[in-house]
Amino acid sequence: MTESAVGAGVLGRWGIISLAGEALGRPPEEERPVTVLLGPRGSGASETHSALMERYGPSYPFAYLRFAPGQALLPRYALGLLARQLERRLPQYRRTSFPLLTLGLLASDEDLSMTSLEEGRRSIQQRLRHFQQQAENRYGDYLAAFFEVAGGAIGAPEGASTAALALLNDALRRGRRRLPGGNRFGQAAHWYGAHPLTRAQDRWEALTELNSWRHRGHEEDRDRLDRILFSAFLEDLRRGASPSFSPRSFLLLLDQADTRYGRRFLDLLLRARHDDTVVASGPCDPLTVVASCNRWLPRWGPASGEQWPWQLRVPDGASLDDWRAHRPPRDGEDTWWYPIRLRDLQQEEVHTLVEKQLHTHPGLSPFTRLTPFIHRLTGGLPKGVSQVLQALQQADGERAPGPAQERWLRTLPDRIVLVGEEQRTLADAALDSLLDGFDQRERDRLAECAAAPDLYVGTQVLGHGEALFTQLRIRRLMDGPGSFTPALHPWLRRLLLWKLATRPSDWDAAHDLLAEHAREAGRTAARMYHRLATGRLEEVADHLLARFAELPATTWISEFDKVTAAPNRLAGVGGPLELLAALAPPEPGGAVTGRSVVRGLVAARWLWSDPLADPGMRLGHVLADGFIQLSRLGRSDNVALLNESERYLHWRPSRTTTDGS
Repeated sequence: MTESAVGAGVLGRWGIISLAGEALGRPPEEERPVTVLLGPRGSGASETHSALMERYGPSYPFAYLRFAPGQALLPRYALGLLARQLERRLPQYRRTSFPLLTLGLLASDEDLSMTSLEEGRRSIQQRLRHFQQQAENRYGDYLAAFFEVAGGAIGAPEGASTAALALLNDALRRGRRRLPGGNRFGQAAHWYGAHPLTRAQDRWEALTELNSWRHRGHEEDRDRLDRILFSAFLEDLRRGASPSFSPRSFLLLLDQADTRYGRRFLDLLLRARHDDTVVASGPCDPLTVVASCNRWLPRWGPASGEQWPWQLRVPDGASLDDWRAHRPPRDGEDTWWYPIRLRDLQQEEVHTLVEKQLHTHPGLSPFTRLTPFIHRLTGGLPKGVSQVLQALQQADGERAPGPAQERWLRTLPDRIVLVGEEQRTLADAALDSLLDGFDQRERDRLAECAAAPDLYVGTQVLGHGEALFTQLRIRRLMDGPGSFTPALHPWLRRLLLWKLATRPSDWDAAHDLLAEHAREAGRTAARMYHRLATGRLEEVADHLLARFAELPATTWISEFDKVTAAPNRLAGVGGPLELLAALAPPEPGGAVTGRSVVRGLVAARWLWSDPLADPGMRLGHVLADGFIQLSRLGRSDNVALLNESERYLHWRPSRTTTDGS
């Protein structure tokens, strides 16, 4: 199967699809990781779940859960929903059943109101059959009852394809599946009597003990109940994979697992697997788990990752061999994790995404040439790319390249996109997605901090403290490992700077404070960066002209690039050539001087650095000519200047990091 065959959701994620297939194809008892997809909201995790459903749903039993914020999905409810989905009958296999889990859930369901274990032992079989009969009369089978109390956790993942939705609906189809009674009922009870977590060795007393833990026990007892239910779930899977014509592996998809109940589920799953496989020296369960998280999990330690034995991997190199090569020793639960950082899309992947959408949105055809613009604007964040494409569909009269289109693109942040049935501006819709949970006061502070390329410096200088910085790092809203400074994701930073630009006094105040801090620290390039952001073009040009006489060409180019990467809040009218003419008009009589060349270069690159100011990178030729002129000012190290000219003539974006750092 090729990458293109599974839809746009898998772009840049093919290694994850391959990893899941590799794990599903291994013998049932072979150890598998708990794969965690880690990235900010909009990084494509839900689409990856959908692609996994579509790819492997026809061949393997699978289950999907979404741990939405604010949804109290207790572990027992989650297990009931998962077991009900994994019971789905596939033509090539016999149906998997969950007698151990179902009996444990049933035994701990309603309060038996016992005064002693002996009383419970005498009455539990009759009461369990009564509870079972009630559930079957009302819902068709006992596990189907969990749809009533927790069915909201099974909504389809965002961006799910028609094929994935059909498979999910099939897994959720209700029917009459009776819990085995009689001797099988007693056989399942034996397992609880022999389990190390139960104190009673008698099978019926053990089930009574489960009921007591839930309804009259302390927190420790309820934790023990959750643990034994997870152990029962995994044991059912091991037993279900043993007979002939049985599935040899099962796929479990957990969306938004960084929420309170998602974290609890992962903790219990890892502990049960570790206790059964390592502590008890038993075979591993045949469960292939792919979970997604938008936050760093607290159990991993500080969000810097310094105290966790894992380094985040990337999708491109994901495999069982890579997991085995990097997993910590088996004596700790961390050995089961396989954390994968969801990287941003590369420019060619954005181009592929645009082309894929032409089938359903042919009006996007004129914008395929804008792939570099879309990639520069969004940094390749998948949801950001999709939102920009939605906004571009409104450009009815500006589909042809040229000044009219460039002027229209300058207003892109204010264009309307649909969020469900609600109309929002592109900037508001994108910020609401990325900063879900941040109130307006926090967003205003964050917009001010976005004025600094180094987010930590921004939070300190502007007085917003470490808490905001730490929260952003936990939520994976920082730039990737290729960044040398702790910076916001480029798409989020652009969005916040657009918002800050609507508050001119706050924009100037933030950049002035940051410029003063840079002056006190002796960081001249950083000071000029913020001076340029407040429109001091002439001052910055004079500074860089003086530095040109002092520095080697390569060092000067590096400083020039840093300074001219400054953001701007220039008026939203006019294309790049019009804006350049207003910022750096020709000298009287067309004279070419060192100052006029440097001023023109500063203005051109300041605009070129902003995708909205120069969507088609038309100023690349102006920059190339400027460096040629600069090389004629009588220096001995002109090769670096000529190389820079060539670079702008044939510009290629740097590729996203693909190693596991």
